[in-house]
Amino acid sequence: MNPGPPLIDVQDVSYRYPGGADALGNVSFQVAAGERLALLGPNGAGKSTLLLHLNGLLLPYAGVVVVDGVPVSEATVRDIRRRIGFVFQNPDDQLFLPTLLEDVAFGPLNDGQTPAAAESLAHDTLRELGIEHAANRAAHHLSGGERRLGALATVLVSRPDVLVLDEPTSALDARGRSHVVELLRSRRETLILATHDLEAARALCRRAVVLDAGTMVRDAPLDEILADAPFLERYGLVAPLPGPPPPPSAPTGSPPEGAADVAGPAAGDTPKRQA
Repeated sequence: MNPGPPLIDVQDVSYRYPGGADALGNVSFQVAAGERLALLGPNGAGKSTLLLHLNGLLLPYAGVVVVDGVPVSEATVRDIRRRIGFVFQNPDDQLFLPTLLEDVAFGPLNDGQTPAAAESLAHDTLRELGIEHAANRAAHHLSGGERRLGALATVLVSRPDVLVLDEPTSALDARGRSHVVELLRSRRETLILATHDLEAARALCRRAVVLDAGTMVRDAPLDEILADAPFLERYGLVAPLPGPPPPPSAPTGSPPEGAADVAGPAAGDTPKRQA
């Protein structure tokens, strides 16, 4: 069955940081509406750099990212960012105003909502995530889990079609991690996450793309990757213990499984909050 056109189409994307080495080389994959995709690989593989291309925080020097038929460019990036919400690895990149409520209302205000409407949307989103009690606290007075959920709230308040998350379970204790994973399992947005947490990846995703040194080395069902012990060892990945399956997602066809190796340097990832 043909799943239809992809919601996100990454076409031969290459990127080089100014004055630095190549960070991405000819990366291509597609994501269907409703799909949940894990982006895996060792430190420095280019995962965060790739994520930053999905809503135009970075633009490639070669190739293109297409979102629902629209190429991501300087001319289209504002509209693209309304559809693709990016949650950074460090909540401090998204929580910088005096209170959590003001942080969450920031996006609607930028989109032209009145202060009263923006505040109402912020309250609704905080209530939805179970952290409305923290609305009037500053970020440094929040727990790790509250900070993570607060950063997520700054994105969800704008009701994006796609959630892009960079290491959403990092620096959380067991309870906070479990809460974030269960919350993401309950969401219906298309989901793309970069993570070293393969247990969380398996709970959330059915498919994975693996990067190494800026190049895609595998695109396959996640269970298939997790069952390939030599492959996991080669790329520094550790299979999790058995756990519950991820929620269903939109059909995606049969992704290619290629396993080409690449030698070369990889660049670090430097996210900044989107405007």
